[in-house]
Amino acid sequence: MIKLTRLNGKEFVVNADLIETVEATPDTVITLVNEHRYIVKESVDEVIRRVIEYKRALGRLVVV
Repeated sequence: MIKLTRLNGKEFVVNADLIETVEATPDTVITLVNEHRYIVKESVDEVIRRVIEYKRALGRLVVV
């Protein structure tokens, strides 16, 4: 799980394994595999950093 911030400032957590896409529109929009969408304050690069950190902590990051 990664902690993110909604545009209204409230924090929430997302299961990083369910993230399908992250895009800047210019707000950062995260789409999950179940098609739920979340708009967050963090940049695309920050979301990616947190996902990588999460997967490294679990020992599941495979670098190709």
